[in-house]
Amino acid sequence: MSIFQPRPAISATPAASAGFADRDGVARNLTGFTEADKATLVAGMEHPQRDESLLGGLELFLDNASKAHFLNTLKLEKCGEWLGEAAPDRLQIRLNEIARQSQHPAFAAFRTGLARSGGLERAYPKSKL
Repeated sequence: MSIFQPRPAISATPAASAGFADRDGVARNLTGFTEADKATLVAGMEHPQRDESLLGGLELFLDNASKAHFLNTLKLEKCGEWLGEAAPDRLQIRLNEIARQSQHPAFAAFRTGLARSGGLERAYPKSKL
């Protein structure tokens, strides 16, 4: 291959085509929150390269929830609890940082579910001292 020839296009990965390509796709998956959406999110969490997309999508999801006319706190709590249980240890602190970004009831409901999951305590157990 010559240096003047264009490189072949890189094909999309299955997770990228399933909606995990960017933060908007992650926000859509969190909004729908079906079993297929959960499977896509779990597949995306396996790759550290996609962490920024996941966290950006979570921020967008919570921002949209805080601007909605109807606040579905039960769904936000379940989402926080599920993410706390499903997310790998490397994401637990960042999930908690996002949950504490605002005092809006949408963020508070997500934070409640995240705390209920115990993900942060599993990732970073308390010292015995």
